[in-house]
Amino acid sequence: MSTTPTSPQPSGHGPGPAPGRRSVVLVMDGLRHTGSLLTAPPKRPRALLADSPRAWVRRLPPLVALALVAILLPVTAHLLTNHYAIGVGLAILLAVAQAGPLLLAVTRPLRAWGIIAVADVTGAVAAIGSTESRPAPWTPTIIIGYLALCVALSQREGRRTLGAVWLATLAATAVLTEYNSPGSHSTSAVTIALSGGVLLLGTLVKERREAQHKLAEQETINEAERFQRTLLEERARIARELHDVVAHHMSVITVQADSAAYRLPDLSPETVREFESIAAGARESLGEMRRLLSVLRSEDAAGERVPQPGLDRLRQLADATVRAGVPVVLSLPEITLVKFLTRLSPVVELSAYRIVQEALANVVRHAPGARTEVLISTDGDHLTVVVVNRPAPRRAVPLELGSTGHGLRGMAERVRLVGGTLDVGPLPDGGFRVAARLPVAEPRGTTASPPEPSSTSAANPEEPCRTWPSA
Repeated sequence: MSTTPTSPQPSGHGPGPAPGRRSVVLVMDGLRHTGSLLTAPPKRPRALLADSPRAWVRRLPPLVALALVAILLPVTAHLLTNHYAIGVGLAILLAVAQAGPLLLAVTRPLRAWGIIAVADVTGAVAAIGSTESRPAPWTPTIIIGYLALCVALSQREGRRTLGAVWLATLAATAVLTEYNSPGSHSTSAVTIALSGGVLLLGTLVKERREAQHKLAEQETINEAERFQRTLLEERARIARELHDVVAHHMSVITVQADSAAYRLPDLSPETVREFESIAAGARESLGEMRRLLSVLRSEDAAGERVPQPGLDRLRQLADATVRAGVPVVLSLPEITLVKFLTRLSPVVELSAYRIVQEALANVVRHAPGARTEVLISTDGDHLTVVVVNRPAPRRAVPLELGSTGHGLRGMAERVRLVGGTLDVGPLPDGGFRVAARLPVAEPRGTTASPPEPSSTSAANPEEPCRTWPSA
């Protein structure tokens, strides 16, 4: 091959090739690219229009190709035998080579073009000398099959390859036209014009379809971005509401409890300790609230990056509940638990703590003063959490009238996230029981510190737990 450069040389290194020579180089580059595609190792074939959502459109290319082969094959054989004085055997062979590859064009149109181009040129050469008063150099069946092949090429190949194909068609037509018999009907202009028009029109249709596909993809991306932006805005709004409503009042409670010993004279030591306990609980709640707000305000909701409460804080939780007027008996086997916690998942440990916390909070709200038992046990593979409260010792007005059930749904969601089971419900004597069985290791795909479950989200109806209204 010539080593002539394909683009003008930079200034100072000599003049670039002449315009005519540059055109020749461009044609040779296109033919070289086409040859490399023809000799490239085969890839997994994909039929034309295979991406269409409509089934009948996906079936259309093979059906059209089959119909063309069924029509063109016998017509070509008859035409070559009776009108171009070609032997029957050669005529049948040429008919098969010219029409049969149209089936291959459904998946590999460029390879089909290489076979059909050779067959068409061979047929035109074989008919030289017998084309008087006949179409030449291309027969009508060759033109029809070639135009169908151009349609397939335009839907699969790029502009550079299609340009090389059309230039090869132009060159072959120009050479064969010189050998037309006197009085023959030239089909050169028709073949060149129609093949170029089909290739151009097909390319425009393909590029328009690709542009529409890219536009649809961009619209999908934009819709996802709008949804993400709306989600972030909603999370920011929730964070603002939580800060304005909850955090503000908790701060006031903390300040009032801390300053009670200085503002109120003659307080007994028990009362001072009670205020200190209230202030400590309020500060702890404020800390968890700030961590939750940071998660809501962050675009990365992968979870909090601070230590989460675990089973080692259950005694503090029980003591705070006792100070609230609910006697709590905590059964926590120390030796077994210490050995067990060395391989307990942080997600499971956090879920167990939150279940106990929510259960004790429900007792304080709905059965104040009721004796409550908390049992934590393990068999090595599962962690069992049981919280049972007896009936309230006296009829008292609960802190909350009615029950929203959000706490129970939150428990169910936590249990479902770690792949455990939950059993909650009233007892025959009027008490209430919460029993959760959690696997030691978190299920695959669970992050080490997941976001707090939404207190208003409903439990999955397929989760392995049963819930009843709160007592």
